[in-house]
Amino acid sequence: MSRTMTGVIPPAGQGAALRPVYTPEERVRRDATRWTLVQGVLAPLQFAVFLASLALIVRYLATGEGWAVAVASVVVKTLVLYLIMVTGAIWEKVVFGQYLFARSFFWEDMVSMLVIALHTACLVAWFAGDTLLDARSQVMLALTAYASYAVNAAQFLYKLRRARQERPA
Repeated sequence: MSRTMTGVIPPAGQGAALRPVYTPEERVRRDATRWTLVQGVLAPLQFAVFLASLALIVRYLATGEGWAVAVASVVVKTLVLYLIMVTGAIWEKVVFGQYLFARSFFWEDMVSMLVIALHTACLVAWFAGDTLLDARSQVMLALTAYASYAVNAAQFLYKLRRARQERPA
C-alpha cells in the first residue's frame, strides 16, 4: 500500500487530490515568459513533422520505396525533438527554477529521456549503416521511437488539459 508522510494515499476517485500543475507564482512566470510561446509553436510543428515522417516510414514499409526520404524525415523529426527539448528545459527553468524533472513535469521529463534516447539511437543506426541494424530493423527502431513520442505527447496534452481546468476564474 502506498503511503505518504501523512498517511495512506486514497485510491483515485476516493478523495485523492492531484497537486495543481502550477502554483500561482509558477502560473505568472509561465504566462510572462516568451518560452511558453516558443513551446506553443514548436509542439504542433513537431507533431506535424511526426505525422509526415510516420507516413513516409509506412510508405517505405508498404512499398519498399522511399528509404532515403524516410530516413531524412526521421533525422528532421529528431532535430525538431532536440530543439523542443532544449527550449522546453529553458522554459522549465524559468517557470519552475530547474531545467528538468520539476515536480509538475517529472514523469513527462522521464518519458522524454526515453524518447530522446530512442531517437538518438535511430541517428546512430542510420549513420552507422547496415553495420548495426539492417534497413527494416532501423525502421522498426524509428517506429518504437515514434510510439514513445506519441505516449509523451499524450502526457503533455493531459497536463495541458489539467492546467486549463485549474485556471482561476
